[in-house]
Amino acid sequence: MRGLQFVSEGVAAVNELDIPEIGPDEVLLASRSVGVCHSDIDLLEGRYIIPFSYPVVPGHEWSGQVARVGSAVSTFAVGDRVVGECVIGQEHFGFSISGAAAEYFVAKADWLHKLPDELSYTDGALVEPFSVAYYALMRAGNVNGSDVLVVLGAGPIGLAVTAAASALGAVTIVVEPSPERRAAALSLGAAHATTPEGIEALLAEVSGGRGADVVVEASGRPDVMARALELAGFRARVCYIGIDVGREAPAKLGLIQSKELNITGSIGSPGVWPETLRFLASTGIDLSPLVTQRFGVETALEALDAAHHPQSTIKAHIEFDAPIPA
Repeated sequence: MRGLQFVSEGVAAVNELDIPEIGPDEVLLASRSVGVCHSDIDLLEGRYIIPFSYPVVPGHEWSGQVARVGSAVSTFAVGDRVVGECVIGQEHFGFSISGAAAEYFVAKADWLHKLPDELSYTDGALVEPFSVAYYALMRAGNVNGSDVLVVLGAGPIGLAVTAAASALGAVTIVVEPSPERRAAALSLGAAHATTPEGIEALLAEVSGGRGADVVVEASGRPDVMARALELAGFRARVCYIGIDVGREAPAKLGLIQSKELNITGSIGSPGVWPETLRFLASTGIDLSPLVTQRFGVETALEALDAAHHPQSTIKAHIEFDAPIPA
């Protein structure tokens, strides 16, 4: 089988690999769609938040089809369409454990969820980033049509927040310097999309001067994190979802008290995959604007290159069509 493999630091290749064997509690899966995340670039360049070793097959945002089940597996059958979680205890699928960017790969049955009929394989490979956004909004609490919600940053996660918040009924304003990403935000349901320079005037108009009821910071930039406190209205909810470790910026911390702000931080999507899948299936959200480029396994290195250029790429997907083995 062919698979994308990170051979050593900074070295990636599409290699011929053995189809893996499975244990009694494991499932052999045929990949269908695999998203390339910035975390994959960090992994290739030798940086990740837990220990790992090369060679490793990346791919933690994926959809697939069951090709074979272990003798102890009763919850899945050959042909089932599935997705799977990427943080499993102390292990991270696609990082410390080889992932889905190969024609066939192995996962434990306990990690998997059936993909609803309403969702395509492309949708399935977007469940992981969408679940992160969904979890953040659940942490923010009762987002609904009474809220003016500001999303700071229109990367893949910020755009997923936009789609979810809009589906929940919030009047969603996205703040993003890139005109292409502002356009993507509008296509995903944002009521407004503006530049960082234009947000104060637009927010005052849309909110009637009260400020944002919810602010979701999705850029991971400390200066933008600080600005979130200023855009929030009285008793607003401020959710930090963008990741930054170690950098600093001045912030008006007194606003937390004077505005009686409710602040949450979130990372990942623990425990919410089943409801995320139900939410996507019932709302009919079209996530396809997130996928700006598609590649086959033979051009998977081009997908990695595309992910290095966020000005032109929101999300690159590697698509597979390997058959179910007899």
